[in-house]
Amino acid sequence: MITFTGDFTCRLDEKGRVLLPSAFLKQMAGSVQEKFVLRKDIFASCLVLYPMAEWERQNQILRQSTNPYNREHGEFLRMFFKGTAEVILDNSNRMLIPKKLLEEIGADREIVMAGQLSRIEIWTRDAYDGIENAGDNIALLAEKIMGNANNGGILNKSTGE
Repeated sequence: MITFTGDFTCRLDEKGRVLLPSAFLKQMAGSVQEKFVLRKDIFASCLVLYPMAEWERQNQILRQSTNPYNREHGEFLRMFFKGTAEVILDNSNRMLIPKKLLEEIGADREIVMAGQLSRIEIWTRDAYDGIENAGDNIALLAEKIMGNANNGGILNKSTGE
C-alpha cells in the first residue's frame, strides 16, 4: 500500500491540468499508477485523489457497510459518488481536474496537494494555509485519538505506558 507524504504547492494551467509532484511519483514507485479517482471530500472543502487500488479498497468498505436496498444507505451512496471522476496521468505526469470539481472548492490557479496516508488531498492555497492556524488543536486531537491503550507501541501520555 502506498503512503503519501508531504505537501506541495502546484499551479493549474488554463485547462485545469496539474503536474503530479515528483515526490508522490517516487512514493508510488513499484506500483505504477496512471489512473486515479477524484472526488469532493465529505468533511472538508477539498478534493481527494485516490490511486485506483485505494479506491477499490474504499469501495470494498462501502460494499460491506451499506445495503443499496436501504433508503438511507442508497441516499448516502448517491451523495458519496456524486461528481466522482476518473483521472489519468498523461505522458508528462499531468492530470486534468474537472472544472466542476475545481469550482466546488473555489480553486483558481494555485492549489496544494497534501499526502494523507493512502490518498492525496487537493486544497486551495488559502484554505490549506488556514489549517495551520488551528494551533494546539492537533495536540488535543492527538491525545484524544492516539492517547488510548494499545496504539502500536505509542506511549499513553497519562499513564506513561
